[in-house]
Amino acid sequence: MGRYMVAARDFKPGAIILSEIPLVVGPLAHCEVQCLGCYKILYRNGQYYKCKNCGWPLCSPNCRALKQTFGHTEVECKILTDTKSGRLLDYNNFASIAQHFNAIVPLRCLLLKQTNPSQYAIIQTMEPHNEIRQEIPEVWNVNQTTVVDRIRKEWGLSMYSEDDIHTMCGILEVNAFEIGQGGVSLRGLYPTAFLMSHNCVPNTNHVDEENEYRLTVRASTEISIQEPITLSYAHTLHGTMRRREHLIDNKFFECKCRKCVDPTELGTYMSALRCPKCQNGWVLSCNPLDHEANWCCNNISKDSARKCPGYKVSANSIKLLIDRVSKELDSLDGNDVKGMEAFLQKYRNVLHPNHYLCLGIKLSLSQLYGKVAGYIINDLSPEILNRKKDICKQIMEIFNVIEPGFTRLRGVTLYELHSPIMMLTTKNYEEGKLTKTELRKRLREVLEYLEE
Repeated sequence: MGRYMVAARDFKPGAIILSEIPLVVGPLAHCEVQCLGCYKILYRNGQYYKCKNCGWPLCSPNCRALKQTFGHTEVECKILTDTKSGRLLDYNNFASIAQHFNAIVPLRCLLLKQTNPSQYAIIQTMEPHNEIRQEIPEVWNVNQTTVVDRIRKEWGLSMYSEDDIHTMCGILEVNAFEIGQGGVSLRGLYPTAFLMSHNCVPNTNHVDEENEYRLTVRASTEISIQEPITLSYAHTLHGTMRRREHLIDNKFFECKCRKCVDPTELGTYMSALRCPKCQNGWVLSCNPLDHEANWCCNNISKDSARKCPGYKVSANSIKLLIDRVSKELDSLDGNDVKGMEAFLQKYRNVLHPNHYLCLGIKLSLSQLYGKVAGYIINDLSPEILNRKKDICKQIMEIFNVIEPGFTRLRGVTLYELHSPIMMLTTKNYEEGKLTKTELRKRLREVLEYLEE
């Protein structure tokens, strides 16, 4: 595992483990054109302004983040001015400016060597995985073209070696947190949080605040003294194949946690498909740690009439199927309640009800019912209210396994769960279908959800 963080004492769920401001903040690689100060997304036909010194895009001459530590600093402006980099930005081809932003955060890291040597020293302790990244041409070559050559050749900053710049790219790819407010994603390096190791079932959750981009990490579950403090570098709501591909492609390691090792993903069946031969079993990877392993039906029932005669399919066939279904899912409008319900119905005999594609749909539905046009909470029928309630309880059961404890997912879903129960309780009581004892019981349930 290399270095990792452990608890120096016992932590209760919700306890703050660390809260810190970043060493560096800036645009993501392959971002859109944005203000170099406050990071507001800018458009060719919208309002934007060129910095009067360096010529880089800003939201206005009075951007709140000008000369701020985590914005467009005087030091950065001077070096971009001296290198005449602003002249290389083609404002007539506005979208082309975006590729120049790839080099901004690596440059900010390199500048710390002069402006803040102690922070630069912390960054130098972070792992870049250069040897691994050098073997991945699509990663190494893009950095060479859009970062290394840009800084050294286009901007003329030859005091930074190719190795130094590639190392900064690696440090950012391996250790940066994706953060941001107001719909704009950024990346930030933090002095301590980077030491937390990965686990597909993390015991912490974190939030970043707009003020100083402060990152606060809290315990989701009880963490005992000397226990590793973990977070997930992958999306917890994705299946094993997709999570492990993300970790290999973006973090350059293969996860072998207990969730990845288990074909059922800790009994959630988040990647399982219904067996087309017997209809009673679930098709799972024969070896989740091997991307090329076949997938087989798990039905070995003693009842010969129900037992699967044997079903095996290649990993590539599974991937092609999931890619096709994912594209169909991506084509749905984010507020299309009927389309989402139709998707679940269409694939009920193909995907496990807990499949991560279905889980994502159910998470959306849990929040759409009661909020979008045609489905406002006060207008929902008892059938739809019960549907919302059932969906919330279904996904909560999965969250309890894959992202346990006090997490944002759980909080949001508890809030969504209380409203249909409250509406049904009100209607049932008004119709005389509840005794006062039953009413008190239901209200206690709602209160518990809201309190948690």
